[in-house]
Amino acid sequence: ESVTSIDEEVAKLLELKAQLGGDDGKHQFVLKTAKGTRDYNPKQMAIREKVFNTIIGCFKRHGAETIDTPVFELKETLTGKYGEDSKLIYDLKDQGGELLSLRYDLTVPFARYLAMNKITNIKRYHIAKVYRRDNPAMTRGRYREFYQCDFDIAGQYDAMIPDAECLKIVHEILSELDLGDFRIKVNDRRILDGMFAVCGVPDEKFRTICSTVDKLDKMAWEDVKKEMVNEKGLSEEAADQIGEYVSMQGGRDLAERLLQDPKMSQSKQACAGLSDIKLLFSYLELFQVTDKVVFDLSLARGLDYYTGIIYEAVLTQAGESVSVGSVAGGGRYDGLVGMFDPKGRKVPCVGVSIGIERIFSIMEQKAEASAEKVRTTEVQVMVASAQKNLLEERLKLVTELWNAGIKAEVMYKKNPKLLSQLQHCEESGIPLVAILGEQELKDGVVKLRVVATREEVRSIHSAHIMFVLSHTDTQICLDSNETLKVCM
Repeated sequence: ESVTSIDEEVAKLLELKAQLGGDDGKHQFVLKTAKGTRDYNPKQMAIREKVFNTIIGCFKRHGAETIDTPVFELKETLTGKYGEDSKLIYDLKDQGGELLSLRYDLTVPFARYLAMNKITNIKRYHIAKVYRRDNPAMTRGRYREFYQCDFDIAGQYDAMIPDAECLKIVHEILSELDLGDFRIKVNDRRILDGMFAVCGVPDEKFRTICSTVDKLDKMAWEDVKKEMVNEKGLSEEAADQIGEYVSMQGGRDLAERLLQDPKMSQSKQACAGLSDIKLLFSYLELFQVTDKVVFDLSLARGLDYYTGIIYEAVLTQAGESVSVGSVAGGGRYDGLVGMFDPKGRKVPCVGVSIGIERIFSIMEQKAEASAEKVRTTEVQVMVASAQKNLLEERLKLVTELWNAGIKAEVMYKKNPKLLSQLQHCEESGIPLVAILGEQELKDGVVKLRVVATREEVRSIHSAHIMFVLSHTDTQICLDSNETLKVCM
């Protein structure tokens, strides 16, 4: 904390100094990005794009459409939907009659979109930036502007089938991104509420106690209990009873055991939730994901709008169950659309949000650790020349390549040195160079060189190059007969 405040003080002083102006009378700017934001350089973007493509690929494989909504909403659209987190909403200055706020997540705009367009069922994904006026700990991957990747299924369907598919999607994405071992924790809001009721928590304290239970992944039970008793005014006895339940983890067997539990079985709500958990596990078995899913009574998820099943995926250190942090989360929110509908018509929804920033910083660390060079462009061929005065010919050939859909580049100089053209290829990982010279032009051919091996083949017509290149995504090599072949 103290470090950030020193940084902030320094920034303030620099800004004051800037306002005073420099010695030469020019205005001095502080060059920095706004608090809680960051730039992405080409290398980071290359990794980020790869992550997005994996995630979008999975969403599409499951039949999702995509939508987009404005980055700001009417302030009243967002008010009262986030419980204790509402203080983190960014309000915009009134610029002409409408009170606006930046969107805090993609779920509330989705619910507004459904109600406004009277949509009763849709399976959609939405990837976009959201805004939170957090005090950001950027080292932990927390920002004031960040991406969310959401997948939601809206509509009246049979219990737990869409819910199970959401968990399958999390399992697929985390497996495919290869981030290491993970666990998906599952619980149900109704089980929590039922548990609070039978443990003697007064109704009006459900939500606030819930947000305390939600801290169990970051705090020890002792501290959570202290908060419940000292700050939230819960009786010691009720807290101890909650403590017994929230230490339980298991699978379908645990749900069956709790249905027989003398206390839990008194709550109709809890029983409904437990039966659904049983059903969920039977579908998860068919989807082949039960190896990673655990029914965990301590999982609470702070958001107010969840009504049923809730889940969270955490990365775990190999062999341990110590969580490195949540990388996906979601649940069922059957009441949210109804809050927007003038007639209160409900549209049941279940969804999942992939924690792209967290995943992204892990992928970045992995890329740093491995010696592999990240390519930031996709150029396949550099059109080069060894002699002077061939700019026109180079531009003609590169145009032919572009028109054929080939990723190609040319140096922006009339007479570049061959060496500097080849160095550019090495630096940016371009696999091939097409070299033009007087003789080649006379013969109507092009010399093609593989950058990595320096092997060349001379008698290739530009049309042939295009054929070779348009049929490959990867490197091209030469075999002993001096013919080009594709190395997959």
